[in-house]
Amino acid sequence: MMIRLLVCLLLSVTSCFAANPPNILFILADDLGWSDTGCYGHAYHETPHLDSLAKQGMRFTQAYAPAPICSASRVAFLTGKTPARLHFEFVTKDKPGSQKLGQPLQAPPYPTNLPLEEITTAEVLADVGYHPAYFGKWHVNLHYRGYLGWSPTHGPMQQGFAEGDADFGGHPYAYFKGGDRSDLDLREGEFPPDSLTDKVIAFLQRPHEKPFFVQWSHYYVHDPVHTRCRWLFEKYRSKLPAEVSDERVAYAAMVSTLDHEIGRALEVLEATGLAKNTMIVFTSDNGGHPNYTGNSPLRGSKWNLYEGGIRVPFIVRWPEHVADNTKCDQPVHGCDLLPTFAEIAGAKIGKVDGVSIAPLLKDASHIMPERAMIWHLPYYHPEKGFDRAPAKIGVNDYVTSQTRPHSAIRVGHHKLLHFYEDDRDELYDLEVDPGEATDLAAQQPEIARSLRDRLAEELRNSNARFAQP
Repeated sequence: MMIRLLVCLLLSVTSCFAANPPNILFILADDLGWSDTGCYGHAYHETPHLDSLAKQGMRFTQAYAPAPICSASRVAFLTGKTPARLHFEFVTKDKPGSQKLGQPLQAPPYPTNLPLEEITTAEVLADVGYHPAYFGKWHVNLHYRGYLGWSPTHGPMQQGFAEGDADFGGHPYAYFKGGDRSDLDLREGEFPPDSLTDKVIAFLQRPHEKPFFVQWSHYYVHDPVHTRCRWLFEKYRSKLPAEVSDERVAYAAMVSTLDHEIGRALEVLEATGLAKNTMIVFTSDNGGHPNYTGNSPLRGSKWNLYEGGIRVPFIVRWPEHVADNTKCDQPVHGCDLLPTFAEIAGAKIGKVDGVSIAPLLKDASHIMPERAMIWHLPYYHPEKGFDRAPAKIGVNDYVTSQTRPHSAIRVGHHKLLHFYEDDRDELYDLEVDPGEATDLAAQQPEIARSLRDRLAEELRNSNARFAQP
C-alpha cells in the first residue's frame, strides 16, 4: 500500500510538472570554485545576485561536476552520461592528438567532437515543445576557425539547439587577442559592457509562444584573469590581504562581474513576468583553478578528483515549487540535470547515468536511493612543465600540482580514489573528513576493496578508456 501511494504521488507530481512546464534557464559558470560565492561562505567575494538566488531557492552543499575539467563536464551536462562512457574525459583541442609527456602511462587520444548520435537536453526538450537556445562557451568540438569556435558540423545547432551565439562578451578573450588591456573609463558601480549578456536578455525579452530552455554558458571566471574595471580592482585590492597577488585580486573582480551579469538577466525575468514560471539552475563546470582561488576546506582543485576539483556550487530557484532559502545536503551529480529537466517537462529519455532530483526539489530532506557516483581522468596535467609542477596536492596551494591518471567513486559518505601508475587506493570518510586529510585505506581494507571493485565494475560497464603502459 505504501509503495502504491508513493508511486501515485510521484506520478501526480510529474503530471503536474508536465501540465504547466516551466521555462528553464541553465546558467553554467566556468571554473568557479565551490566556495567562491558569498552564499557558499567566501570571506571576500561579493556576489549579491547569486546570494539572493540562493535565498529564493535551494542551495546544494554536496553537488558535483561530472569531471574536474571543462569539456568533459560539458558533454555530461548535455547528455546525462559520464565522461567515461562518452570517451570524452579531457578537453578537446584544435586537432586530434595525444599527450607526449614521457610519463609511465600513455593517456588515450584526446576527445574531439561530441558524436551527433548522442541525445542532448536540447533534443529531449524540443521533442515536448520547448524552444532550445545556447549562448556562450560550447567547447565540445574541435576548435573551429579560432579558439572555442563552434563547429559547423558538431556545434550547438547540430546538437538540437534552435539558435544561439558564441560571443565572448566582456571576457578577456574578447579583447586580449587585440592586445588592448587598458582600463575602461567607468564610474564606481558601473561594469564593462557585455554583449553576450545583451543577447541573452534580448532572447528573454522576446515574445515566447513555447516554453524555452536556455543554456547560458559563461566564459567567466576562466583565465586569462583580468578586469578592465579599475574601481572594482582597487576595491578588492584594498579589501584583500596585502600578500595576495594582483592576479588573485583580478580574479575576485571577475567573480563579481559574473554575478553582475547574472543579476542583469534576473532583473529582466522579473520585469517581463517570466520569473514566476522559470526554473533557474546555476552551477559550475569544475572546481576552482588553483592559481587564482582556494577551495578550502576542500582539498584539491580543478584538474584532480579530490573534492576541491569536482564539488561545485549548485542553486535551483523555481517559485511555488522550490521552497525559499532551503539547503539540501544530499549528494547530486551533473549527470542528474538531463533526467531532472526531462521529468519536469514530461519528456521521455533513454538510459543515462544520472537520476532525476525532482523529489529533492520538492523536499530537501527526501532521502534518495544510495548509488555510486564515479569520475574518471586517464590523463596527466599540466601538459607543459609537468616535471616542474609540485607532486603533492593539498588545500589552498595556489599552484597547479601534478595530476596523474586516476579515478574516483563515492558511495554513501565514503569516497575512494584509485591511482593507476602505482595501483594505489586512497579512502576517505567525507562525513567527518570533507578535506580528505586522513586516508583510511589501510585501516578499513574491506571498505576500500569493495569500493575499488565497484569502481572497476562501473568503468567496465561504461567501456571506459584507460591510460596504458
